Amino acid sequence: MSGLLVFGRTGQVATELARLAPDARFLGRADADLTDPAACAAAIRDSGCAAVINAAAYTAVDKAESDQGTARAVNALAPAAMARTAALAGVPFVQISTDYVFDGSGTAPWRESDPTGPLGVYGATKLDGEQAIAAAGGQWAVLRTSWVFSAHGANFVKTMLRLGAERDELRVVADQHGGPTPARDIAAACLTMAQAMRADPGRGGTYHFSGAPDTNWSGFAREIMAMAGLTCRVTDIATADYPTPARRPGNSRLNCDLIARDFGIARPDWRAGLSEVLKDLGR
Repeated sequence: MSGLLVFGRTGQVATELARLAPDARFLGRADADLTDPAACAAAIRDSGCAAVINAAAYTAVDKAESDQGTARAVNALAPAAMARTAALAGVPFVQISTDYVFDGSGTAPWRESDPTGPLGVYGATKLDGEQAIAAAGGQWAVLRTSWVFSAHGANFVKTMLRLGAERDELRVVADQHGGPTPARDIAAACLTMAQAMRADPGRGGTYHFSGAPDTNWSGFAREIMAMAGLTCRVTDIATADYPTPARRPGNSRLNCDLIARDFGIARPDWRAGLSEVLKDLGR
């Protein structure tokens, strides 16, 4: 996609965007520090770009509880500055967000119009970013996703592969439910949305996108072991048995009907994505 500016260079989605859109311009931390919103705004202003995707974020969920200032700068203040600058430049802005904006209650898949209620700092700062983007006045889209994995960076799949090769048994949480989502499919969705928004200034808004079928973490772990040929046994545990500084939502299921209706983007089968990741990793 010509004229595309991407914030992020080494993250999971940014790495996949580089594969899919090699002619885009990618900004790493040295090019635009997300703790400096003014620098992010200047990067857009000086770029002459035709569209912006923000694939960078503060994603250390537990660390955010004690590093609120940095999380807020990266997840809320920087995207707000990006969106305002993109609005002034008249170019579409696409932001990646998270299921953590919800409180994780119930069992029904979350719709875009459902009330939000983040349980911790990470979700709260991502929600603040969403609201600031919507208030910026330009053409924007927020893509909420969940349980991102790829062959790059730190993620659940790579952790399970490492531990599964070292141990006979792993205890994995079974009472948190959601849709694992391949980073490659998130990147493709962002590109599809950005291109459609360039063609039609009336398009945009908040959308959900996650892999199918919905599962729980232990079920995801068992599929990883099976597909990787590992004999490590996965035992179900409760969230209460694995305490963390930040609370995790029990229900991260996302209703993805709206993105299918408006952009023709279907939920990807995460098992096919997992197969591709294992190939990338040479397993």
